[in-house]
Amino acid sequence: MKTVAVKNLVKRFKDKVAVDEVSFNINGGEVFGLLGPNGAGKTTVISMLTTLLQPTSGQAAVCGHDIVKADAAVRRAIGLVFQDTILDEDLSAYVNLDTHARLYRVPKEKASKRINELLSMVELADESKTKVGKFSGGMKRRLEIARGLIHRPRVLFLDEPTIGLDPKTRRMIWEHIIKLREHTDITILLTTHYLEEADTLCDRVAIMKNGRIVVCDSPQKLKHDLGGDLIRIELDRRDKRLEEKINSLPYVKKIKIRGNAINLTVDNGQKRAVELIPLIDTFPPTLKSMNLREPTLDDVFLYHTGERFSSSNDLH
Repeated sequence: MKTVAVKNLVKRFKDKVAVDEVSFNINGGEVFGLLGPNGAGKTTVISMLTTLLQPTSGQAAVCGHDIVKADAAVRRAIGLVFQDTILDEDLSAYVNLDTHARLYRVPKEKASKRINELLSMVELADESKTKVGKFSGGMKRRLEIARGLIHRPRVLFLDEPTIGLDPKTRRMIWEHIIKLREHTDITILLTTHYLEEADTLCDRVAIMKNGRIVVCDSPQKLKHDLGGDLIRIELDRRDKRLEEKINSLPYVKKIKIRGNAINLTVDNGQKRAVELIPLIDTFPPTLKSMNLREPTLDDVFLYHTGERFSSSNDLH
C-alpha cells in the first residue's frame, strides 16, 4: 500500500481550476517534491491531503485513510509545517512544543523526552527557554519542523519550508531534512519553488504548471532524459548557414535558436565544444562566448513546459 495515493484530484474555486486531475503515489520513507512557481497548485494539493480543503472531485488517501471519509485519522498520521509560522512568539521554544504535544495527547512522560530530543536535533537545545519572538527566521523554521514531528507522524508535509530564508539558512534547513530521512522512516512531501532544493532533497519530483503535473520522476532521471550535455554558443549576429550546418552535425540531438544564441544538446559535451570552435571560425559571425554544462531541473522545466521556471506565470 502506498503511503500517499492520489488519483484524479481536482479543486475548483468558483470558475478557477487550481488543481486539475492530479495523480501520483508516494512510497513509505520517500522524499517527494512538488515543484512549481507560486500559484502552480502545490499548496492547494497539500491543503487537500492534510484535510484543510475538501477536493472538488477525485480521490486521495494518506496512510490508507481517505482524506474526506477519514479526515481525523489522516490528521493523526501527519505532521505539517506551513509556509507561515504558527508558533506562539510570546512562549518559549520548549512551551511551544509542549503545547503541541498536549494537543496531540502525547503522554506527559514521553513528551518531555521527545521535546528535548527534537530541540537537540534542530540545534535549539540551548534556546529551549528563549521566547520564540527573539528567534531569527531560520530558527523559527527549525522549531516548526520540530513541532511537526512531536507526535511522531508517519508523513510530514513541508510547505515551502525555506521560503524567505537566506541561502546559508536555507542550506541549514536542508541538512536537518537530510538528517530526518537518514535516521527515520518518515515519509516527506515537500513543496518548493527552489529547484536546487528539490534536486538536493527529493527522491522524486513532480513538476506542476497551471494546476497539472506535467512530468514526474527522480531528478537524476529527468535530467538524464534530456539527452546529454548543454552547450550555449553566443555569437555577435545570426547566420542561417551556420545554424543549418550545426543542426546537421550527427552528435547534435536538439537545437534551439534564441536571438544570437544557439543552444545545443549533445553527447560528450567537452569534446564537442572543442570541435565546434574551428567550425564556427569558418563562418562570418564572431564567437563571443561558449558555455558547457550538465542539464539542471530548470532545463527540465523548460523542456516540459516551454518556459523558464523563474519566468513562469501560473495561477494565483
